[in-house]
Formats: sequence, structure tokens, C-alpha cells
Amino acid sequence: MDRRTFLSYNAFAAAVPLSGAGLAAVSDAAAAAVSGPPIDFKSNLPATGSFPDKWICGSPSAMDNTDPPVQVHWYNQHTAILRQNKAYSYEAPFAPLYFGNERILLLDEGFCQWRNDWDLRAVVDKCIADWCARNGKDPARMELLVAFSHLHADHYAATNQFADRPNTRYMGISQEEMIGFWGMTNFPEERVTLDLGGRDILIWGSPGHVMSEFAFYDTYTQILFTGDMFYRGRCYISFWQPWFDSMKRLIDFVDTHPVTHVMGCHVEISKDNVDYAYGMNYQPDEAPVQMTVQQLREAFEMAKTITEPGIYFTGTVFLCNQTRGTTTIDRNPYRYS
Repeated sequence: MDRRTFLSYNAFAAAVPLSGAGLAAVSDAAAAAVSGPPIDFKSNLPATGSFPDKWICGSPSAMDNTDPPVQVHWYNQHTAILRQNKAYSYEAPFAPLYFGNERILLLDEGFCQWRNDWDLRAVVDKCIADWCARNGKDPARMELLVAFSHLHADHYAATNQFADRPNTRYMGISQEEMIGFWGMTNFPEERVTLDLGGRDILIWGSPGHVMSEFAFYDTYTQILFTGDMFYRGRCYISFWQPWFDSMKRLIDFVDTHPVTHVMGCHVEISKDNVDYAYGMNYQPDEAPVQMTVQQLREAFEMAKTITEPGIYFTGTVFLCNQTRGTTTIDRNPYRYS
């Protein structure tokens, strides 16, 4: 089977609404196969967790790096967050790993294609094996969903490492395949529910950074994952009005749902709100990845005042309105506030 046919097949196989009757047949088969007592993901919410005081953030010289290529941090016993070492890629994306009773969601995969470069799949498989051992599950019978927030290579490049992994479905790299994977029929407004087996992930469109982007809300931890459209650094906004509309959807969501943390895909800013130059492989004093709902609201209030291209600092993030070709904050040709 050629690559395009394989990707299309996987997208089609997953292109059913991931809630209600559409998922029932899949859930029944998975539930029958997965051993271990069921975990309660509905009570005593939000499930508490913690972020590390410091992430692996590169080395003064990449040649002298001694840290592993990816850091695995268990936010709580059913949620892991992976972060690529900046010595391996200046993008250093974050990738949540959400565990349910029947399936697991890996969200974003990092900037690495080949397993002999660094083996993301082995890291993910070890996380799954460890979690299953703690919870009496059979890792061979847990379905893995490999998805990503949007169509940039630092978020999907490692997807091919999972191509031959058993009991695994993964996204294709076109907007049609991405939307089809979640069974959406009205992108970006439609909100769908992915049932991981008692643990629900809410998903909807969030274009603006690029047109193919999604926001994710984990009902268990109540973390809102905003991808590259809102994160601690340079939020490159390619399409202003779609991005503004996406921000409005986020604000409407936090007005009606409890949110413990807002989390993006990157950190490119220090704790003192100083921009790290584009391409930096070492960020020794970087800001935390987690943000607050208030910081999201403040950014939206500033966005309401923006009427032309430029770079605007909200106090939390740099809103780079249609300045994608600019590489650093201090040398850009536009005015900024």
C-alpha cells in the first residue's frame, strides 16, 4: 500500500463522530479486549497535577549536550507531557499523552523523522507500558491515536515512526484528512468529543496561525491545549481574522467551562518576558509552558485594539500579526508596542 493510500485509509477509518453511536462499535470491541479495572475519570474533577520547575531546555553547546532527546514528565498518574530537548531541535515542542480506559491520545510528535535519530516511538511505548503495568492493562490491546495540533513539520514529522505500530491510527497530513480524523463536518465551529474510554477530550477548529489547527480540552485535568495559536513566545498569526475568531471561541469556551491551565506547544520567552532569538538551542531561564485564563483574556483584549500588521506584547506573549518572515523581535521591520 503506498503512503497516500495508507494515510487516506487511516483518516477514513477514524472519520466517524467520536461520540455517541459512531464510537459505540469501536468502544465495545476495545472494552472487551482491554483488561484491568476501569479508572474513574469523571469524579473529583479537576484531576490535580504539576508541572516541573524546569524543563530540559537545551545546552550552551549542542555538541556538549548530555540530556536525553525528550523529557517525560508525568503531570499526574494518567497524564504525561513530553518535551523535545532544544539541543535536538530549537522548536522543542511539547506533546501531551492522555490515557483512557480504552485508548491513548498522543498529541503532537516533535521534530524528528527517523527512529535512528532519536526514537520517540520507544519513549511513547515505554510510557504506555509503565502506565499499563500500574493499572493492570494490556499494552498490546490499548489503541493509540497519533494526532497533531496543526500542519507544521515540528508537530507531525515523527508520525512516520508509528506507521507500522500495531493497534494504532494516525492523522494524515492534509486539512481534509485532519478534519476527517475527528469526524468533523463543520470546521472550525463544530466541537466534537473524543472518548478515550471514560475520559473525554473536546476538540474544535482554531485556525489563524495556519488554517488547519485545532484546540483541545481534557475534561479530566481541565487543561486547555491551544497549540501554536497561543503560547509563551512568538505567536505567528498568518491570518488575522480567522485567528481573532479562534480567540473569541476560546474566550467563549473559558466563559462556560472550568480551565486549570492554558498550555501551548512552545516556550520562546524568558521568565522576565525577554524574547529568545529565533533558532536558539538553549533557553536557561525560560518561562513556564502553563498559562492562566486571565492571561488569555488579556491577550484577547489587546487583540481587539490591533488594526494593522506588527508585533504586540500582551505581557505574556508576542502577537506577531502577519510578520511570519521576521525572525527576531528586535530586528523586525514593523513597529511594535
